[in-house]
Amino acid sequence: MSHLPYYPISKYYQERFGEKVYKIPVAVADDCPNRRGLKGMQTCIFCDEWGSAANKESHKSELRTQIETVRAHMIKKYHARKFLVYFQAYTNTFERLPALRMNYDTALSYEDVVGFVIGTRPDCLSKSLFTTWNEYAEKTSVFVELGVQTLFNDQLVFLRRGHTREQSIDAIYKLHAETPKISLGVHLMFGMPGETDEQIIETAEVLSQLPIDNVKLHNLHVLTNTPLAELYHQGHFVPIDFETYARRVMLFLQHLKPTIAVHRLGAVASRWDELVAPEWTRHKMAIFQNIIDYMKDRKASQGQLFSGSTPSGQPNSRVLASQTI
Repeated sequence: MSHLPYYPISKYYQERFGEKVYKIPVAVADDCPNRRGLKGMQTCIFCDEWGSAANKESHKSELRTQIETVRAHMIKKYHARKFLVYFQAYTNTFERLPALRMNYDTALSYEDVVGFVIGTRPDCLSKSLFTTWNEYAEKTSVFVELGVQTLFNDQLVFLRRGHTREQSIDAIYKLHAETPKISLGVHLMFGMPGETDEQIIETAEVLSQLPIDNVKLHNLHVLTNTPLAELYHQGHFVPIDFETYARRVMLFLQHLKPTIAVHRLGAVASRWDELVAPEWTRHKMAIFQNIIDYMKDRKASQGQLFSGSTPSGQPNSRVLASQTI
């Protein structure tokens, strides 16, 4: 992967585990604060009924069945030998601790599973969770991925996330302080209405000052039966075009600290029948390769314009300031 113009998560795993590691996405959660309507929140504007599950059928299967089905496929197709179980769909800390622990124990009952990944949000964390994760981190690898999505409060309101920039930054610092052995990542979305290149650069600069280990990039796209689909059909939302998205990914990576690993460069509509727009979101390898080519043509690479961070990981005023569109 050394030929890539960024630091891929596959290389990070290779360095950590000594060989290639594959993720097994599973769906065990079936709710989140937004869907529950807590504190007046609404369903996120982009979220369909499957809550980002890689496969909608997974919601119907027991956890062991999900793990063993995907694991067998990866062993056969890729000769995979090590795995991480990825608790992906919905909010995977929106559950009682005994149920969470049972899921973690099930995942770790397989000898070739070297850890687990938890997808959650900045406003669904607690002291008891930190204590639990620390316990598991003593015996396995624990990864947490926060759905931050954007660091601009107006954009968070548009997405109907129900949390703020300040909550995201506070959650990152708390996780780093309370769970020092955990690898922490954030999810970002590009393609918001009114978004600018300058905002993308600022996002990279701010995240580079925060104690995170990896990022995952998505383009905001439209799925059927979502609030965003209604806006799209009414002409109130225009998805980002590929050229603009590629440029913003490049700008983000150029300003991102080179030691932060990158999961992926764009979202892929795994359920093609539910994709409304944009059409280019259907093609996983095309997205990846075209962005790579776009960067190589411009001799761009991760960290190329990274200017460093403040001493001892202390945030400067730009990190903590509440920026809006």
